[in-house]
Amino acid sequence: MTLHTKTEDPSLHEDIAMHTRRFLLPLLLGCAPLALPAAAASATQNVVPASADEQLRALYEADWAWNMEEFAQVHDADGQLASGDRLPAVDPATQLRRLAHWEDMLSQLDAIPVSALSEAERINASVFRTNLESAASDARYREWEMPLTSDTSFWTGLSPRPGRLTTAGDFERYIGRMRDIPRFFAENIANMRDGMARGFTVPQVTLAGRDQSMVGYAESDAEANPFYAVFRDMPASIPADRQAALQAQARAAIAETVVPAYTELLAFYRDEYQPAARTTTAANALPDGEAYYAAQIREYTTLDLTAEEIHQIGLGEVARIRAEMDATIAESGFEGTFDEFLVFLRTDPQFYAQTPEELMMFSAYVAKRADATIGDVIGLLPRRRFTILPVPDEIAPYYTSGRGGLRSCLMNTYDLPSRPLYNAPALTLHECAPGHSMQAALAEERDAGPEFRRYTYFSGYGEGWGLYTEYLGIEMGIYRTPYENFGRLSYEMWRAARLVIDTGLHHYGWPRQQAIDYLAANTALSDLEIENEIDRYISWPGQALAYKLGELTIRRLRSEAEAALGENFDRRTFHDAILAMGSVPLSTLEEEMRRWMARQSGTQ
Repeated sequence: MTLHTKTEDPSLHEDIAMHTRRFLLPLLLGCAPLALPAAAASATQNVVPASADEQLRALYEADWAWNMEEFAQVHDADGQLASGDRLPAVDPATQLRRLAHWEDMLSQLDAIPVSALSEAERINASVFRTNLESAASDARYREWEMPLTSDTSFWTGLSPRPGRLTTAGDFERYIGRMRDIPRFFAENIANMRDGMARGFTVPQVTLAGRDQSMVGYAESDAEANPFYAVFRDMPASIPADRQAALQAQARAAIAETVVPAYTELLAFYRDEYQPAARTTTAANALPDGEAYYAAQIREYTTLDLTAEEIHQIGLGEVARIRAEMDATIAESGFEGTFDEFLVFLRTDPQFYAQTPEELMMFSAYVAKRADATIGDVIGLLPRRRFTILPVPDEIAPYYTSGRGGLRSCLMNTYDLPSRPLYNAPALTLHECAPGHSMQAALAEERDAGPEFRRYTYFSGYGEGWGLYTEYLGIEMGIYRTPYENFGRLSYEMWRAARLVIDTGLHHYGWPRQQAIDYLAANTALSDLEIENEIDRYISWPGQALAYKLGELTIRRLRSEAEAALGENFDRRTFHDAILAMGSVPLSTLEEEMRRWMARQSGTQ
């Protein structure tokens, strides 16, 4: 929910506020519990006390209003959350002030009796609390001093995609944000220097090549700069003379603020940060690293599991999936070893697109085939549609294979020999529908509930659902060949291996090459995909655990529901119940779905 640097929701990557995703304290309630003057307190003695639901709503609604002001958020013409005319403050004093707010909010939340809440508000309280705890935890570890991972950073996502800005006001606010970039970058650079001084940096091994994501933005020709892209084809509803004026303002802002800021950042990155970055890779090598990694596990999984427990779960899943992979190889008729089959998949031209357009068309075809059977597994479908787009060229070399968001589902067409077509069915289901794009559309169209819930994203819930939809592809008839089914299994193995690798790297101290070798030995991923993935795990401790643990939670709940409801079990109703809940912690999903089962069976 909250404005937080580590959000995984791909639809949020376009707005800077979504890059600094944190939930803040109330504007209306202030920094501390409200203290009334004695006379006012006496006058209110006869007022009926607010119910627990009313107390909670007052708390999170006021907090959301403060949050929008704190991170310069506004509502656009469609009523959606959008970035304002400035970028958020990220200096240490501001960060510590926010920490005080989050801690105060938690104390106020503690005073509201959970047992007195309605079902809907009980879920809202759980979401609210989990985000506040996560925000406070990150602040205590001063995560603002490390504002990047191997594929996300504070300097990307500042320029919206074409089509996102529709009014003159939208463009004016965007120009305002461009003018604020020098201050925003300066604060981040100062924070990174503080991190360097205490050894709190991204591992050096993951930083090679990241400077290329800045080069295009340092382009001195304003009209060739990516920040100008949205001004090339402005909406016809904006008068021509107004368009010309906005375009002139944009060119000036790019020349005067954007280009100098990116040039300075590029020099800092190359000359200071990358050379000084730590040469270790484990999270437990950071200051207070063991406790930090445990906190990351809790944040991303929203489960009470230790690194040792997760490692063992991963080993068990790897063994189970490997047996299914062996059976699928036999079904294909291939004669040879497992390793030889992987070489065959990685090298045979039949499995690879020859052009970016071919890969995009194949993915679009899978998405349309899914449309034919999605109604068999999902009851309530969204009205909004998505488009499939390529990952932008400037970030594609180090970006993941794809990411689905509200308006678009991205597919990476960079280095086609690393993008096998047998993986495309599972990837498309996961990122597009019934995965993330559909998930985001349903969340947007959900009328009931507080606004903050529309902008909530828990990786365990969201990525767990995404991986679960790859499994649903079997029931939807998506996988037509043993190779496509092996691609699905390879993707599932990939997520299971993450449980082993992430804990191996950050708890057991595996070197990078051991992690690369483990993923290569167990999946059909290309060398480029494997290296990008391992660098992501190294630079983003704990995040990769969410996928498989989330999927296992959903599949376990489905098994429980099938056993409890017998012939009355309806998979569409089950899936609708999960999706209707919105993004929640996995522990909350377990509790609420078991209540749902009890209601369905008539035992509650």
